[in-house]
Amino acid sequence: MILHPGIFALFIGSFISVIIMLFACLVTLQILKKWDINSSSEEQLLLERKTWLISLLLNYSFSFQIVSAFLFIFTAEEIHSLFIGAMCATGTLNANLVGWLVLLLKGALLFAGGFWILLNLVDQNTEDTPLVRMKYRVLLVITPLVFLDLYLQWRFFSGLQPEVITSCCGSLFSNQGGSVAADLAGMPAEQAVVLFAVCSVFYLLVLLICYFYTASIWRHLLFVSTLIMFFVALGSIVSFLSLYIYQMPSHHCPFDMLQANYSYVGYPMYVGLFVATLFGMAPGFYQPLRSCPSIDREIVRRERRWLLYSAIGYLLFVIFPLWQMAFGAFRLFGY
Repeated sequence: MILHPGIFALFIGSFISVIIMLFACLVTLQILKKWDINSSSEEQLLLERKTWLISLLLNYSFSFQIVSAFLFIFTAEEIHSLFIGAMCATGTLNANLVGWLVLLLKGALLFAGGFWILLNLVDQNTEDTPLVRMKYRVLLVITPLVFLDLYLQWRFFSGLQPEVITSCCGSLFSNQGGSVAADLAGMPAEQAVVLFAVCSVFYLLVLLICYFYTASIWRHLLFVSTLIMFFVALGSIVSFLSLYIYQMPSHHCPFDMLQANYSYVGYPMYVGLFVATLFGMAPGFYQPLRSCPSIDREIVRRERRWLLYSAIGYLLFVIFPLWQMAFGAFRLFGY
């Protein structure tokens, strides 16, 4: 099991990430103790060179964390055929419930890595790099999560037993499942569609306002509306969007759309949702940092691009189910 290419890649990448993070934390302790941007001493120059090297390595490490979230789901999909009763990644995750913890943690690292990369990019493009201490303090918080991710992956994959009979999406997302997933699947379609439409329109409207107006209140409102949109979108996938992808009135699984049978449309949808959420939240997330003039100038220079990326990501997320709604034979309200 461990020698499966996807699992092996996850372990190797996670182990390298842990090594990089550990090395970065050692340098961080030096930075927090000795960093002085106004100094021209040899020690300060050496620290500045180290920060550029460490930042480059951390960009690769966090980029892997982003990729590994999707690689984990892909691997869970790939090995589901090894388990009796599994028809998709749901069955693999149910074969060892630690897998759900790994999925949640990878979701957290997905966004933590994205926000750190953007923060580092903004900081390094200023002359005085005022965020050095702050971004490396954040690193000390993220590092234990990377260690935990490696540990939980080991617990999950090493604990998988092919002879175990597992349950799959048919039971987890049934209306009688008695779980949050079952409640989402059983939500009345009309209510789900209205909620999704209202949240989407509100998010896009605030996004458009932020593109033309610079008031900070709109950035904070965009942060909140994007966060709400993200969770509503995830719920809508289970509730009704997946039904249009599968062209079936009772198939609510959020993972089957990642399979070849459905042309892997789940991957661009989930990537689009991640991009929309990350760049939609970024202007509000970094708003407190704009009290620093150099950071303010850099954020202003990049903000419109972030808003555009968010809109493109959301379009990528909705285009596949909307296409099926408009041109597919399946009609949800016909049942």
